[in-house]
Amino acid sequence: MKKLVLLMGLVFLGSEALAFNIVYPKKNDVMINAKSTFFIGSSDAPLTINGQNVPLHPTGAFAYVVPLNNGSNTFVLQSGEQREIFVITKPVIRQTIFKPAAFVPYKETKSFVVTTEGAPLRSTPVDAGINRMAHLQRDIKLQVDGEKDGFFRVVLGKDNYGWISKTNVKLDNYNNIEPALLSGYEYLDSDNYFTFVFHLNKRVPFEMIEGDPFVMKFYNIKDQPENTYIMNFPVKDALSGRKLIGYSGEYQGNDFILKIRKPVITNSWRPLHNIRISIDAGHGGDEIGGVGCLGDKEKDINLSIARYLETELKKRGARVIMTRNGDNYVSLKDRVEIANYGDSVVFLSIHGNALPDGADPNKNRGTSIYYYYSQAKPLADIIMDTITSEIGVPNDKVRQGSLAVVRNTNALSLLIEVSYLINPEDNANLINPEFQKQYAKAIADSLEKYFGK
Repeated sequence: MKKLVLLMGLVFLGSEALAFNIVYPKKNDVMINAKSTFFIGSSDAPLTINGQNVPLHPTGAFAYVVPLNNGSNTFVLQSGEQREIFVITKPVIRQTIFKPAAFVPYKETKSFVVTTEGAPLRSTPVDAGINRMAHLQRDIKLQVDGEKDGFFRVVLGKDNYGWISKTNVKLDNYNNIEPALLSGYEYLDSDNYFTFVFHLNKRVPFEMIEGDPFVMKFYNIKDQPENTYIMNFPVKDALSGRKLIGYSGEYQGNDFILKIRKPVITNSWRPLHNIRISIDAGHGGDEIGGVGCLGDKEKDINLSIARYLETELKKRGARVIMTRNGDNYVSLKDRVEIANYGDSVVFLSIHGNALPDGADPNKNRGTSIYYYYSQAKPLADIIMDTITSEIGVPNDKVRQGSLAVVRNTNALSLLIEVSYLINPEDNANLINPEFQKQYAKAIADSLEKYFGK
């Protein structure tokens, strides 16, 4: 039976406590460029905004949407003797005709070198979206034949191109545009990985493409069709019909090391035994994340759920790695590196959701799950199905998203937005320890289903 756990009853302490507390907007005088905004907070007595009654959740939480007109908008909030005035200004923006920049070709191809570790090689000259072809290391040689906006166009063979930000490269003083030599590769067998070591005389752009077969490409390679070397790895046969669950590729010197994880063999009676799982409690320290209707900080909620999940997984025999165990700041890069250093098979980042101005918090509820690489989507689907069926949390969809912590190919990496901090109903669940425990159990059940197949 579906069951939603609600935290009922909000206790206000202190005889001089204010009747209402506003979490958002954070200031009384703000500028917001949207068709509407919302007031988020809590009240222990009837509340009006510009004379209109504000619906209150049993906890006292509320989310109230107000339209915005161009210019100054005044809102009077009244509850008993407490009265506050908010002035929200919507700027008047003149429409301008956007003219996209034209591609500027070079008379001769130029040689560049990558200067930023993990520089995105993109399929389009746009600094956003699902358009990353690879993350390039420093000292990779690139052939560039032109530019557009803040990007250089990278030659990847005949009629094949990528794009890289101008901030991630510099001109190669040696102007070395000769194709690289790839003398072959060797296969190294190990317990956990299929490992291939490709021997090149210099670093060149590459691409790893999921599918069956899994495709490894090196560009600007001498004596190869269209200067592109391709190796096809038969996933279905090599993994005995199982799904891809992790891979990585990087240069060590001029050798490129490709590692594809072998099938994880589990016991049907204890599927998570010895499975390495990283749990990432989002935000922390000075980075508080979002704030709920009742004033609770996302970083604290994330950590509480993560700890319940750690306990649940350890009971089932998993080897758990926490990216943080307390209220401390951990960079996005460090969170991924912690998971990779621990050779995690699964990486789960726990968060609470919010919305931008122009949306309605009352119409958005439930869990959304983000993946970047296709290998992680089957696990995301199982987690979503289990959460919605076991505890009745609304399904806010599984989505592909370009988020830093899920662009981690070494593991099945997901970011789980548990529920909306700024929805009164969801907020009540998020701060309820019983709900947190049930949610953690549902995730653990999901992982057992996935690895038990």
